[in-house]
This record gives sequence, C-alpha cells and structure tokens, in this order.
Amino acid sequence: MEKEQICIIGSGNWGSAIATIVGRNAHRLSFCHDEVRMWVFEEDVQINEQTAKLSNVINEQHENIKYLPGVKLPENVRAIPNLEEAVKDATVLIFVLPHQFLPKLLPTIRAHVNPTRCHGVSLIKGLDFDAETKMPVLISKSIETVMGEQFRCGVLMGANVADEVARQRTCESTLACDFGSDSDNERMRQIFDEEHFRVSQISDVAGAEACGALKNIIALGAGFVDGLNLGGNTKAALLRIGLLEMTKFCTIFFGGVEKSTFMESCGVADLITTCYGGRNRKCADEFAKRRGGELTYLDSESCTKLWSEIESEMLNGQKLQGTLAAQEVYSLLKARNLLHQFPLMSAIYEISFNGKPANTITDGIRTHIESATMPRSKL
Repeated sequence: MEKEQICIIGSGNWGSAIATIVGRNAHRLSFCHDEVRMWVFEEDVQINEQTAKLSNVINEQHENIKYLPGVKLPENVRAIPNLEEAVKDATVLIFVLPHQFLPKLLPTIRAHVNPTRCHGVSLIKGLDFDAETKMPVLISKSIETVMGEQFRCGVLMGANVADEVARQRTCESTLACDFGSDSDNERMRQIFDEEHFRVSQISDVAGAEACGALKNIIALGAGFVDGLNLGGNTKAALLRIGLLEMTKFCTIFFGGVEKSTFMESCGVADLITTCYGGRNRKCADEFAKRRGGELTYLDSESCTKLWSEIESEMLNGQKLQGTLAAQEVYSLLKARNLLHQFPLMSAIYEISFNGKPANTITDGIRTHIESATMPRSKL
C-alpha cells in the first residue's frame, strides 16, 4: 500500500504544536513517509539581533521561535514557504490556520494533489456562512466543495491548549471522520494518537466541528466573568448554559448531530478548557477589565477598536476566533428570529459589539434560567 505523505497547512501556535505529534508518529509508522511538510506563511523574525526568514529558522533550529518558542520540533518536520511545493503529491492534508485564508489557498492545493487519493483533516475552529442563504456551513464541507466530490475531510477537535499539547501534558482529542472504511479511519487516527495525546474516533463531523466553533463564543463570556471577578459559581452557570445553547444550535442547523458528541473531548471538555485557558477567554478578560464596572455604553466602532488593540497587544500575531464567530452567529440568529432562544450568546455579542456593560453577562445567564423554569402555560 502506498505510504502517506503528510502536509500540515499552517505553522502558527496550534499548527506547530500538532507538528510535534505528527512528526513523531510519521517517523515510527510504517505506512507514512518520514518527512512531514509544514507550509509556512513566510515572515521575518529577529534572532540574535539579526533578521531571518521564519522557515529557515524552523529548518535549522527545529523550533518555531515566534509561535511556539521553547519547544523543539521533530527533525523530520520540514518548513516550506512555497505552497505548491509543500502540498505536491500529499495524501494527508492537515488544515490548521485561520479559516479566512482558506479561499485563497484551496485552488492552489487542489491543483497539486490527487483528490481521489488524498484525505483532509481540519483543526480549524470556526464556521463558514453561505453568501446567499446566510446559513452556517462546516469548514470541512467548504474544503470538500473546492477539492472535489471525491475528497473527504474530517476534523480533529478537543480540549487541546496548544502549549500544553506541545509540552506533552496528557490530554485527549476527538477525530470525527468517515473516509470510507474502518481501516482508513484507523490509519488517520494513528497519525494523531500517542501516549500523551489520546485520540478517539467518531463519525459525527458536524457535531464535533460546530462545537469547536461555538465554544469560542462562550469563552468570551467566561472572560467577561473572570475580568469582573464574578466568581466560580457564575462561571459554572455560564458553562452549563453555554453547553445547552451549543447543543440547541447544532440541533437546529445541522442534521444528524449525535447527543453523545457533546460528552466527547470535542464537546464539554473543549468548552471547559477554553473557558479556563486559551486566547479567547484571556482577551475577553482584558476587554472586561478595560471596560471596568462602568454602566455606560460604547459605540460599535469603539468596541471593534478595543478588540483590535487587545488582539495586537496580547496574541503575538495570532487571531481571535470567538469575536468573528459571535458576529456571524448573532447575524444568523437575528435573521432567523431566534435570538430569544440563545440569551447567553446574544448577551456576549451585545457586550462585545453593541457596547453593553460587561456586567450584563449575568443577564444572559438569568434569562436562560428564567425561561427554563417558567411554567409551560406561559411559554
């Protein structure tokens, strides 16, 4: 059987972290080529008071000094700034970059791989939205559409803070896929699974992927709670209600979602870890602190500017996913007259972009509880 040629498309914090695992596994698995290619968006970095190309630094020092400093990458991981060269004849494509960049890259990728032999796995936590219907579209499905009808794309989602994964702290993840056979699914699982990174495989791609996007919205709310020191009880309530709203959203907008998916690492576990760590919670914490306990409203432009400042100051070139997801999901719910069914997500958006005081996050919690306890005759 032909060996798998793996290409990781993206080299940020998470892309570099997953490269540590995939690189080690490719080296030991007999059905994989030893070399793992990693496409790098080329940029200049400073090292020893000199300017160097990031791809050269990765290949020479086996470390992504900008996005994952202090962690050595396996020597069989090769950084390639030319996309055509990176994906040429690849049979496994691992997508791990902000989804806004995909439309530009996918036509080039499609032209240089054989989609009948190639599979994909997306680690991207976000959603696309159809330009005409405004309905949510899974990013894995957007990838499949461009790559051709024979191309299949699964997702890897879970409670996976990149730095902890890279430092081999024990965690788990969920591979959701259906590549046509149990043996193909298992081969893909083995590419990611190792002693400190345990991977289970399910078939519910829609549920796993939607959870990965929606939990970033809830993490913004967790950050508001933390920034205002509202306490553990409030945060626990927010997580519970957030999970309920995630479940409801998936049930309404995606067919075939399985309830058991929300108990996987891609569901409740990812929600918990994102609401206690990760960039969305951290930036929302800072957003709330800068707004303080003031009861005045900010205009939308000032909100957007504040998010941009925080992102620039705190993320070292990385991007927030939760703010974009909150905007897109709010627009969808508003267009479908469903905001009343998602009071927590609505409150998070109102604080983030309509300038409501950060302490109104508790309104989203209370409204949900009041709706749930209201006598049926009044609903």
